[in-house]
Order: sequence, then C-alpha cells, then structure tokens
Amino acid sequence: MKIYDITLPIHPEMLHWGRKPEVHVVESLANGDASNVTRWLLGAHTGTHVDAPAHFVDGATPIDQVSLDTLVGPVVVVDLTHVRGDVEVAHLTEAGVAGQRRVLLKTSNSAGPLKEAERAPHWVGLSPEAAAWLVGQGVELVGIDYLTIESHRRTDTWDAHHALLEAGVLILENADLDQVGAGVYELVCLPAKLVGADGSFARAILIDRS
Repeated sequence: MKIYDITLPIHPEMLHWGRKPEVHVVESLANGDASNVTRWLLGAHTGTHVDAPAHFVDGATPIDQVSLDTLVGPVVVVDLTHVRGDVEVAHLTEAGVAGQRRVLLKTSNSAGPLKEAERAPHWVGLSPEAAAWLVGQGVELVGIDYLTIESHRRTDTWDAHHALLEAGVLILENADLDQVGAGVYELVCLPAKLVGADGSFARAILIDRS
C-alpha cells in the first residue's frame, strides 16, 4: 500500500487567494509557560480545501453536512498535463471520465502555478461546458490542482462553480497531484467540521493498494 498526501502545507507564506494565514503565539515554553500554544487565523478555503454547495448557493448544504460517502472512496486521477487553457468536454471524454463518481484533474498546475507563492495570472481550469457535462455524468466530487477549479477567464461569473455546486457536486481545490500518476486510487478527504460553513480546509490522501 502506498499513500500519497495531496494536501498543501499551511503556513503564513503559502499560496493563497486572499489574505494569507497568520500565526500568533499564545503560550510558549520559551517564555516560561506550561506549554506551546498557537492561534491560527485562516479562511475556510485555505490550502487544500472542499467547497460545499453553500459556497455559492444560499440555503444549500454546508460543509459540516456533506456526505462522507462522497469524500471517501474510489477516485480516478486523469492526466491532463497536456492541456493549455481550459479543460473541455473533449479532454474529459478522451481521458475516460464518463460515468466516474469522483474525478481528480491533474494538470500542468501541479508542477507550475501550484508551486508558486503568489497567484498566477493564468492557470488551467474547468470550462463551464465541461462542468455541466460532469454533472450530467453523475459525478459527485471533482478536484483540481489549483486555488480554484474556475477558469482564469471566468472569475467574474464563476460559471463552473455555479454548475457544479448548484447540482450538489463537491469541489476539491488545491490538490497537489505532482507526484501522482493517472489511475484509480482510494480517496480519503476529511474537511474540518465547521458548522454552517461554505467550505473547509481538509487533509486529503490517495491510497494505492495495488
């Protein structure tokens, strides 16, 4: 059995969409306290995280109520590192994604923009048409290796997010797939149980039992 940790490390200098995490020392052994205690200020969408339907749909399922059956189970990783621009329907059909329940899109982001400290001007995202196609295929979770699954050309309208989240499809973002080959794995993705939240940072691993 081999385990791939696809979770980004969380720290104050990490890649982040908005404000980066802050760490404050509450107690420290060096200062004569009984233990080391820190307080972290970070957003729900920090690092590797899951978008719940409530992220874009008022009254929809928050992260503490999403199904663990969706977050744990077989997942197919598809190699789309050759794609430039948006992932389109043709790319997904060629990769054999049809009928899959959970899909992770490995793109050139993993070895490129995901490794940078600041947000890139361009990245590989999912086109709205491809998002709608995945919904039609019955996908329950789709992930990608960048800050957002959205195309860099659509961050004013967020069309892919609307298509997926309005259909109840969970989105896993910032999955580090650089060392993961194409194939079928067991996904274990556990977001923090933040009550009523629109999403949550998560520890996500892939297990290869072959």
